[in-house]
Amino acid sequence: MDRKIVATDKAPGAVGPYSQAVIAGDFVYTAGMLGLDPSTGQLVSQDVGKQTRQALMNLKGILEAAGSSLDKAVKLSVFLTDIKNFGEMNAVYAEFFPSDPPARTTVEIGALPLSGLVEIDAVALR
Repeated sequence: MDRKIVATDKAPGAVGPYSQAVIAGDFVYTAGMLGLDPSTGQLVSQDVGKQTRQALMNLKGILEAAGSSLDKAVKLSVFLTDIKNFGEMNAVYAEFFPSDPPARTTVEIGALPLSGLVEIDAVALR
């Protein structure tokens, strides 16, 4: 099976030695996306809802560059620095997946790069 690296300016560039996404067979595996503005590389806000919206927009851009979409997502993982932000993150998340949402894991972690409040990655069909 071949693998292809995905890179797009519709999402922030990598802040380390990793790819925005990799296509392997019929699947796209994305890196975790923070709520970074692709044009500045800075967090859009210190608000978890705004960071969630931007992280999902970043994933949307990457998946579309890979020939996929959020509608084809089968599994997302959400990492929160404070589980008390679950409700606000979940409300924004629900806007992107109003019906038949993908499987999801949500966990609280100690810290995220660049002091982000939420990070989201995805696995999607092509």
